[in-house]
Amino acid sequence: MTLPETILQFGTGRFLRAFVDRFVQRANDEGQAVGRVVAVQSTGNDRAELLGSKGRGYHVLVRGYQEGELVERVDEVKSISRGLVAATEWREILEVARSPQLKYIVSNTTESGYKLDEADTLHSAPGASFPAKLTRVLWERYQASQSPLVILPCELIERNAEKLRDLVRQQILAWQLPVTFEPWVREECVWLCNLVDCMVTRAPADHPLAKTDPLLIQAEPYALWAIEKPPVRRASESGIISLGNRFLDQPIKLFEHPAIQMVDDLTPYYLRKVRMLNGLHTAMVGKFLSTGFKTVQEILADKESLKWVRGLLYEEIVPTIAYRISGVAEFADQTFDRLRNPFLAHQLSDIAVGHEEKVRVRLQPTFNEYQKLFGKVPPRLAEAIKQA
Repeated sequence: MTLPETILQFGTGRFLRAFVDRFVQRANDEGQAVGRVVAVQSTGNDRAELLGSKGRGYHVLVRGYQEGELVERVDEVKSISRGLVAATEWREILEVARSPQLKYIVSNTTESGYKLDEADTLHSAPGASFPAKLTRVLWERYQASQSPLVILPCELIERNAEKLRDLVRQQILAWQLPVTFEPWVREECVWLCNLVDCMVTRAPADHPLAKTDPLLIQAEPYALWAIEKPPVRRASESGIISLGNRFLDQPIKLFEHPAIQMVDDLTPYYLRKVRMLNGLHTAMVGKFLSTGFKTVQEILADKESLKWVRGLLYEEIVPTIAYRISGVAEFADQTFDRLRNPFLAHQLSDIAVGHEEKVRVRLQPTFNEYQKLFGKVPPRLAEAIKQA
């Protein structure tokens, strides 16, 4: 049986393919019938064309240590039904938006994607900004009188779904769309703030599968998709739990997967991951990219560089968050184990994409809080930020 296309995904990069699409594949294999993914590429067309090849899947090398045991396996992913290029296949994307079988929208446009472009209009095909594209997709669905969608933006931005929803609302106002549309977007669609955590890299060029699979990628065994439960309230008369104008007799959930956790508060997950793991990555770019190091693993293999990174983590980052959330020391130790993964040649040049914005989100808040707490400048953070 061919599963319906239930997920519209903005992004065809390594992360979503090794994370969301791989999870969907596993759930489908287990008989959960989640559906298939339509993946949209907004820049270029190479991956979309490969994904659009009939019957083509791809492989994810899962390699590293998990609970002290070495893991090496290959996961085959065929959950993507087709890839579409936004610039040339916008009409087909809008057809997906009108489909009664569509349930979810997933995205990963990086931190830089959360802004509007004044040049975008309702009739741009497509709009330049991601919020404009999403607004047009939702407008198309609303006009077709189809059911509201669950929206899961995977960008590493605090309160990502709320911020994206607000940008869409701003776009609706700018385009002067009918007043009935905005409440449908705000209240009927379900915007789920979430945090994704899994290191994904290029696959080694000398791996045997690299000869036949141009989409081959590599991921660590560790994976977490923490999704904050949406706010609910009880209807005054019936007692049925409601979310906006939608009445629910059970909590919203996606599908069963070991990495997915529905949580009450995303804050501790966000702080630990973005400030520590991602903060270290971004700081290493600032400190070491210009000195000749190519990968995270090369930095950690150098005695003096390792000392600098450990000092940054344990003396400057950990103290700014340990007093308000639990499990920080354990996460710090786990972070080093993950960074040392011998299989992941994590390229500094890849981490450096969007570096200035990453510094603003991942390092600057820690720098500011350290100064406020201890009355002095954190030297390693200052050094890393200065290079931005």
